[in-house]
Order: sequence, then C-alpha cells, then structure tokens
Amino acid sequence: MRRIRLGIALSACAALLLAGCGADGGGEPMVAAAGASEASSQALAAPEAQDQAAPEKRVARQSGDSAVSGVKLAQQQQDRQVIYTGSMTVRAKQVTSAAQQAKQLVTAAGGYLSKEETNTASDTEDSALLEFKIPPTRYADVTGRLGRELGKQLSMNQGTQDVTLQVADVESRLKSAQESLASLRTLLKKADTIGQVLQVEREINSRESDLEALQAQQKELATQVAMATLTLRLVGPVAVVEDPAEEPAGFLGGLKAGWEALVSFTKTALTVFGALLPWLVVMVPLVAVAVFLVRRNRARRPAPPAAPKPAEAEPAEPGPSAA
Repeated sequence: MRRIRLGIALSACAALLLAGCGADGGGEPMVAAAGASEASSQALAAPEAQDQAAPEKRVARQSGDSAVSGVKLAQQQQDRQVIYTGSMTVRAKQVTSAAQQAKQLVTAAGGYLSKEETNTASDTEDSALLEFKIPPTRYADVTGRLGRELGKQLSMNQGTQDVTLQVADVESRLKSAQESLASLRTLLKKADTIGQVLQVEREINSRESDLEALQAQQKELATQVAMATLTLRLVGPVAVVEDPAEEPAGFLGGLKAGWEALVSFTKTALTVFGALLPWLVVMVPLVAVAVFLVRRNRARRPAPPAAPKPAEAEPAEPGPSAA
C-alpha cells in the first residue's frame, strides 16, 4: 500500500513539473496539471478511505460470524436430549384443595397427572403424592408457582440426565436393524430350498424382536425427553415429614434402621396372629377332641394274643455204645 502511494505521489510531481515547463504555451497545460493534481489527491485519499472503511467491514464480518456461531450454538442446544426430573414437598392448609389447584395449574401449562396417591387420615394429617408430566419449556415456571401458591415449600430436589448419545445410539441401531430386515426379506425371496427358507425366517423373527425392543426404547426415551417428571408431595399442617438430610449415619443410622425393621416385623407378625386367632379358637378344641377320641379308642382295643414260643429242642438221649 505504501509503494502505491509513493508511485502516485511521484506521478503527480512529474505532472506539475511538466505543467510549469509549459506555462508559456497557454492555459491548457495548467488545466491538465490541475486535473492531474486533483486526480492524484483523490488517488491518495482513496486508500485512506478504504483503510477507514476496512475496520467497519471487519467489525461487520465479525458480527456476522458471531451471529452465525450463536445460531449454531442455539441449534446444538435445541438438539440436546435432556430428561428433567424433580421432587417437591409442600405443606398445605388443605391437602385436597391444594391437590386440585396443582392439577389445574399443570393442565393449564400443557401437562397432565400420571399418578396419584392420597391418605385421608384427618384434616390436619392428610397427605397426597402426585406425579406430573410437564413440558420442559414450562417446567421451571410450574415448579416455582407450585412452591409459592400451594403453601410452604419444605424441600425441592431437581436433576437432569443428558441422553443425547443414548438417543443417537438407539436411532443408529434402529436404522441398521431396519436395513438388515430389508436385506433378509430380499434374501427370502431368493431362497430355493425349504432349509434356506426356514433359516432365513428364523433370522427374520430374531431381528424383528430386536427391532421391536429398539422401537420401544426409542419411544420411552422420546416420552421422557418430551415431558419432565415432577413428583409433588402435599402434607397437612401437622403431618410429620422426615428430612432425609437429617437421618443419622454410621452406627446410629444402622441402629435406627434395625429398630425400624424390628418394629415393622413385630407389627406384621401381630397382624398375622390376629388374623389367625379366630381360626385357632375354633380349630384347637376340635383337634384336642379328635386326639382324645383316637387315644381312647386305642386304649379300649384288646391286646393281641401273644404268639406261642417255639418249643425248645430236648437233648437226645445217648444210645447204647457199640461193644
């Protein structure tokens, strides 16, 4: 760029010298010299304008590249397959009305109720366990509203699982299985013997089973990705809620778990005994009477006669001795 400027400046100086030498010849050489000088000035100004415009072009180019990169990044984030799960515990004044309000809120957001368990012990000790399916785009908003509007939020646990690679793997295996099935069906048409037909049909049945399993797995993954899962637990004003973080660990934790297991076993055993007790009250006397009658009958039976003892062989008398 500097060489070009230097060449233009030298050309302009040469034109001025020629114009000065020909000044006596009239006004036309002066006009030519002035034109050359103006041209040289424009030529000198043009590179400067280009240099000034160059940063603007570079900035525009960088802005365009950033926009393209942002679009690609957003597209990649949209292509990610993520499963959202969460669990929330809320203490409500009225569990029944809070559960109905939660259903309405989730339904308005495009979700639905997939599972419900209720325990109506009393008005203050009621509890309910609701499992909702919520669109991922409304998941954060819905969880926030549930925690604020239903009562006092006691706990909130959230988790995510990126299954992008798993989804891609299932899709790849599914495509391969479909192509393999197509090849086997083509091969079945070309089979000549019964043995070949049976062998190909067995292989087709095996591949179809694999294909159905992959399709079920793909459908399950798509369902989990399409809808986030939220487990909402509603408890009454005085219901006892155990916080897992407060459970003791180590020896005390084992002792507590063992005691709870013993209590649970004792309750179960007493429940079984209580269920069997009415039957035992009826059956034990009958069994006792039956045993008594059997023993009495045995006592009345005459004893069988004793078998005669075999006669003992008498010793033989000695005969006369030979003379």
